[in-house]
Parts: sequence; structure tokens; C-alpha cells
Amino acid sequence: MAAGGFCKLPNGTVVVALNLPRPTAAGSGSVRVLVHAQNRARALTRLRNLGMRAVYLRGNAEPPTPDEITAVLHHPDGLIWRTAPGADACAAELWHPIRALMRRTATPQGF
Repeated sequence: MAAGGFCKLPNGTVVVALNLPRPTAAGSGSVRVLVHAQNRARALTRLRNLGMRAVYLRGNAEPPTPDEITAVLHHPDGLIWRTAPGADACAAELWHPIRALMRRTATPQGF
């Protein structure tokens, strides 16, 4: 189960933040994913459509911070990620588009 939370914005949309295990076989640790959508269900559906099938949001233990909300609102896709905060994470790491995370998981192993 992924730790995370959500924040409802004044215009009725939501920002969902989830800490997920890194989807690559070589990488360890976790990533923090932010999704901007009309509601929580649509936010989770956006992630499931990308291949992250077992994504659920239970509770609101780790809602997005104001800085995270600003970052996802200013991104054209409304779907970003970076290494989850922790001992191995760099504090100055920038947010990446979700395509960058999915591209890392799709690299061929035989080449």
C-alpha cells in the first residue's frame, strides 16, 4: 500500500501525492508522484493507465506540501515525480515529467 494524501483546491480539483516503490528492477527506494486531476478517482486512474495497476490511496497521511502543489500546477501534464524524501534523496532534486520515469523502466536489458 502506498503512503500518500491529497489536497482539494479552491477550484474543486485535487492534487494527489503518493510514495510508490521505484518501478525499475535496478533501482531501490521510492519515488514521490504528484497528480493533478478533477477528483481522486481520476488521479488514480491516470496512474493506472500508465501501467501502475496496484495504486490505491488510503487515508490522508502524507498530503502534498504547498511547494509540491505549485510544482504540479505549473507542469503542463499535471503528472510529475522525484525521489521520495529520505536519507538517500537529494534535497535539491528537481521534479521530472512522468515520461522520464516510464522511459527508465522500458529500457531493453539485452543492449
